[in-house]
Amino acid sequence: MKILVYGINYSPELTGIGKYTGEMVEWMTSQGHEVRVITAPPYYPVWEVHPDYSAWKYKKEIGAATVWRCPLYVPKQPSTLKRLIHLGSFALSSFFPLIAQRRWKADRIIGVVPTLFCVPGMRLLAKLSGARTLLHIQDYEVDAMLGLGMAGKKQGKVARLAQRFEQSGLHNVDNVSTISRSMMNKAAEKGVEPGKVIFFPNWSEVERFRGISPEDVLAVRNDLQLPADKKIILYSGNIGEKQGLETVIEVAERFAHQPYLFVIVGQGGGKARLEKLAQEKGLKNVVFHPLQPYNALPALLRLADCHLVIQRRGAADAVLPSKLTNILAVGGNAVITAEPDTELGQLCDAYSGIAVCVEPESVDALADGIERCLQLPVHNTVACEYAERTLEKDSVLNQFIADITA
Repeated sequence: MKILVYGINYSPELTGIGKYTGEMVEWMTSQGHEVRVITAPPYYPVWEVHPDYSAWKYKKEIGAATVWRCPLYVPKQPSTLKRLIHLGSFALSSFFPLIAQRRWKADRIIGVVPTLFCVPGMRLLAKLSGARTLLHIQDYEVDAMLGLGMAGKKQGKVARLAQRFEQSGLHNVDNVSTISRSMMNKAAEKGVEPGKVIFFPNWSEVERFRGISPEDVLAVRNDLQLPADKKIILYSGNIGEKQGLETVIEVAERFAHQPYLFVIVGQGGGKARLEKLAQEKGLKNVVFHPLQPYNALPALLRLADCHLVIQRRGAADAVLPSKLTNILAVGGNAVITAEPDTELGQLCDAYSGIAVCVEPESVDALADGIERCLQLPVHNTVACEYAERTLEKDSVLNQFIADITA
């Protein structure tokens, strides 16, 4: 098939949506599909364009897939208004390279959300070229924004306008796919016909997370200068508004005299504020490190005694943290902050022992969850078995291709 992939995040971003979109395109080309990509220069999660790219110039890359990089505005400290300008700038700059693909006549156009601002251009190209459209929901942008109070009152004018725009995008594509069952149900609640919704979960390269050698684990521990006599409580990933990691700093203060070391590995708009908070409290049991190379990820995840999968209340069903797939694949023990009726809460309820689920934004609950997590067996066989059955990369992507072909 000829497949056009359209989204703001893409390789070589190491975390989140860009990682998965890049891996998807790589897999599709390896299976013989002809793929083109329209995207932005890499900037996430540091909110700064990588040194080898420009935020203000177009760039065409020729490889297994042809990639067009389009200019965009990248704020150093994202706010609600700045995020909207950021997303809108990409939708505008990418419109002309997008419409230029009409003569190529793709069979499928896959738009990856965020951003919904790109949907009108995608629909226009489909009309001009005869392609079928699929909108892949990695984040329900509007729900996350409203859940975190970033657009004022949930029933206010701005909220209603955003919801109408979202419904227009969802209702006017051929198919909608998303990464969890509860997010599929949410699509139906928003008026999408259930028969048009495809389950397309994030995956893990499960094989990479099996049989990690003690030497590799020791090498990463030494590189990060992590002491052997401490329990490592690890958060790895984006440090932004949706996570609410201030709670972790409060818990670390409570455990200041315990043999625990809180290791925060990642980048994002909230990192500087978090570092300042830890410094003001004089905490010696919290250390920060930048994102690690992808080839070091299995060993990094393996060395942790407790993983933290942290989200604010109201965000846990609008987004599903991508970091969790690899934590499960490595057999890690995790504390997940999620309410019982969310996808993550239901996962923990359905698979007893897969993780410890606690109330979001509660210092007491998180502290208790960490203590319980540290009592679990070192290797979580429930998590490993779940990952092998449901998250294996080739199985997920083969099923997705079968679904969009049908």
